[in-house]
Amino acid sequence: MCRFVYYQGLPIELSALVTEPENSLINQSFHSRERKEPLNGDGFGVAWYPNATEQPALFKSISPAWSNQNLREIARVVHSSRILGHVRAASPDSQVNEINAHPFRFENLTFMHNGDLGGFRKFRRTLLNSLTEESFQMIKGGTDSEHIFAVIIDEFKGLRDEKNAVLRMGMAIERGIDKLLDWRRAIVPDQHFYINCLFTDGRVASACRFTTDDSENAASLYTHSGKRYHCENSKSVMLDCKKEDASVLVSSEPLTDDTEWQSVSSGHLVMIDENQKMEMRQLQLRVSF
Repeated sequence: MCRFVYYQGLPIELSALVTEPENSLINQSFHSRERKEPLNGDGFGVAWYPNATEQPALFKSISPAWSNQNLREIARVVHSSRILGHVRAASPDSQVNEINAHPFRFENLTFMHNGDLGGFRKFRRTLLNSLTEESFQMIKGGTDSEHIFAVIIDEFKGLRDEKNAVLRMGMAIERGIDKLLDWRRAIVPDQHFYINCLFTDGRVASACRFTTDDSENAASLYTHSGKRYHCENSKSVMLDCKKEDASVLVSSEPLTDDTEWQSVSSGHLVMIDENQKMEMRQLQLRVSF
């Protein structure tokens, strides 16, 4: 299992999210507080949007996040209002290389995943055969995560008539999970899926916490909204602010000591609009498991 964080709000330095805080993503890469195995050293990636209409920038490496000086240099000078960060703990059958590092990008869409699709190799061919040519060609690596992204992209493209942007993203995740559950039931019914993911187009975002296993075995996921995120002298805090200055954070682990972090219940969807308004609801799935 991996760790990830998403930030949406006023522009901040990447360092304020990724390298500086006491429980920053770098610290989670070697001292994760909510995983039995604290190390996430199989590479990392960050993505940020220069603005909501541009393709996001990506920086990935197979080196552990804690030892990458280039990450610290980039994080010190890059500012953005939409930031994704991910540290990877690769599955036993997955190669450690930059292609397999998260986040993944397609056009203006980015995606990152924490989890595992049990028995993925047994239904990978079926999944690939279901994809449009565009999504099929997008896949460069071998992770189950990138294949999940391809499935969700096809669902997202198919929902182009949905005018509500954040609802469209949430529905794409739900329909993608439904497809995966169809293959699980038909091919690997004895395997479990773990899908904590985040999907964004640089304006709005949607995330979920889901597993077919017992809910207590789901990877951790938290949100925070309604205050402004700030980091100073390695200490992250959530500050009271005007409504328009508020931040939204979606993170595998809380970044601050603030008591208002909310654990996302397993089987729930998080939707964030362009004004940092966050809504959480139960996943509306067609397929039972």
